[in-house]
Amino acid sequence: MTIWKKAFTLDTLNQTSSNTLVEHLGIKYSSFDDNSLSATMPVEPKTHQPLGMLHGGASVVLAETLGSIAANMCVDEKKYCVGLDINANHIRAMRAGNVTGKATPLHIGVTTQVWQIEISDERERLVCTSRITMAVMQHKKNEQ
Repeated sequence: MTIWKKAFTLDTLNQTSSNTLVEHLGIKYSSFDDNSLSATMPVEPKTHQPLGMLHGGASVVLAETLGSIAANMCVDEKKYCVGLDINANHIRAMRAGNVTGKATPLHIGVTTQVWQIEISDERERLVCTSRITMAVMQHKKNEQ
């Protein structure tokens, strides 16, 4: 059974990134199944820190992007989700290539959601692990 309450495709998700930080960093939604959402990000100068390695902040952007979009796909049209807290542990340095993040839910509740995001390199070695807590909000009547 799927966790998703909204219909989406990879194309529609990728269209939401137009003119955002997500697009600037080259993040692309790449796959989903009944219980997870994945995206890729290039490791190149625009995602590097000054020493030429993947910037930890870029990894956090990938993690928050995945957790946020996934959370919002798990609520009905009357609700939306916003980030409350995110943490990340940076495990492995990277200088080039691509990373893939995969978001899976730890908790999908009425008022909060918690998502685990594992970011791996092209050899499926863990680069970063992150957890994001999302607040589930109700649209106000005049917002809809």
